[in-house]
Amino acid sequence: QIQHSRRIDCHTHYLPRHIPHWTDEFGYGEFITLRKPKLQQPEPLKDGEESPQQQNNDEYANGSHLFKAPIEKQMDMWKGNKFFRRVEPNLFDLESRYEDMERTHVEKQVLCTVPVMFSYWAKPEHTLKVSKFLNDDIAKTVDENPDKFFSLGTLPMNDPNLACKELKRCVEELGIRGFQIGSHINDKTLADKSFKKVWDVAEEMGAAIMVHPWDMVGFDLMEKYWLPWLVGMPAECSLAICSCIFGGVFENNPNVRWLFAHGGGSFPFTLGRIEHGFNVRPDLCQVDCKVNPREYIRHFWVDAITHDMDAFKYNLKLFGDEKIVCGSDYPFVLGEQEPGKLVCECDDLTEQSKDKILYTNVLDW
Repeated sequence: QIQHSRRIDCHTHYLPRHIPHWTDEFGYGEFITLRKPKLQQPEPLKDGEESPQQQNNDEYANGSHLFKAPIEKQMDMWKGNKFFRRVEPNLFDLESRYEDMERTHVEKQVLCTVPVMFSYWAKPEHTLKVSKFLNDDIAKTVDENPDKFFSLGTLPMNDPNLACKELKRCVEELGIRGFQIGSHINDKTLADKSFKKVWDVAEEMGAAIMVHPWDMVGFDLMEKYWLPWLVGMPAECSLAICSCIFGGVFENNPNVRWLFAHGGGSFPFTLGRIEHGFNVRPDLCQVDCKVNPREYIRHFWVDAITHDMDAFKYNLKLFGDEKIVCGSDYPFVLGEQEPGKLVCECDDLTEQSKDKILYTNVLDW
């Protein structure tokens, strides 16, 4: 008998509670740290630090009026010496996470870092150090809680040679079998030939790859109204998928198991335009791959985060019930607050199909 409440959430973010102050260590950059909130009597700032503008607590906390945990349990994320955002304890505290999992019927979570930690902009040797710290920590967390978590590592993709070495280390020494990467790497898309060696090693090691939008193109233009997250992120997902199609990534490394976050972003809903462009401008679109984009639709997985039943049903028609996985973007407010709720409420799905999406598909991925 299928238990409809059983769920594996394939898309959850996690950070260590204590993160080294790499900005101080390396002497540059906006590396992330976690600090206790300063609201009433801020401590004296170090040279070069910029204090948040505290016109009111909600503005300073960047949405903390939506939070459930008391402020003494929250933490502030800082990018170098600048305040970035406030986060609830369920991002870094396992007990808070366990409570949420119990409440939302999630049996296990797939843990991955927060994309802002990718640090592709840094010197490669420093990105590698950040990646190793995060990978060691997440592997330890999973090893100590194997009944609760799976792990996805992170890679220094700004240096493909270092990325290959870290991928092998994670698989062979840490037991990590999947990796989260960004939708592009600095000024290169995933189609760039320099990444071919990474896909080769992933294929050789049997590693899965999850692509998450980050560093959204046009950020400065869209900064108001939260548009980088509402418009930029869906576009980034489409950029990544189209890069893998047109760049021949899927064709040349057919055994790499790809998952794209946020339901594939805007890609599914612009597939007609993408295919039309492929057909009418082969001189531009078929330079590196002559396979119709539609042929790759069920070559990869997407998560179920669409926030809309009609959009989910469209993805279901497009990808089928074997290539969609339960994912929530936990613990952030833009994610699905009850993982799998949309799947459970979809009347187009049989009970067997619901179980695939909620549970077994992520195991296949």
